[in-house]
Amino acid sequence: MPENYSFTTHWYVEAPLEKVWETIYKSEEWPRWWKGVKSVTETEKGDERGIGSIRIYRLRSPMFYTLSFKLLLTDRVEYKYLLGNASGELEGTGAWHFEEQGEITYVQCHWHVHTNIKWMNAFAFLLKPIFRYNHGKVMQWGAESLAKKLNAEVR
Repeated sequence: MPENYSFTTHWYVEAPLEKVWETIYKSEEWPRWWKGVKSVTETEKGDERGIGSIRIYRLRSPMFYTLSFKLLLTDRVEYKYLLGNASGELEGTGAWHFEEQGEITYVQCHWHVHTNIKWMNAFAFLLKPIFRYNHGKVMQWGAESLAKKLNAEVR
């Protein structure tokens, strides 16, 4: 039986909204700067706003397992919101929210997914805290990497 997970990450980035948005939106560039992101490959372009685009993400956790999933971009509000449907080893929805707060860009990332990997589901009763830790660590790496890329503070 698939195991469900819900994660919310908050970042406060001391950089302009437009720069933060562009850096997150251009996820095919993440492997160049985000530790733990092994590859992002666009397989479908989508429309002029990117709606309908499909990217395949391959991530490596601190515990050395990998996750691979497709993400179909289903909604986009420029400088505000990105929403996608994940399928593959993770299935569900992922969303990024962006808000300018003075000279800070507030970013929220939400994941509501379940796993489709047999060993993860079989041992979730024991390993779920480790999977949560791994998600948090990959997102921490993202914050640290984003700070370095934008020459900004991220908390």
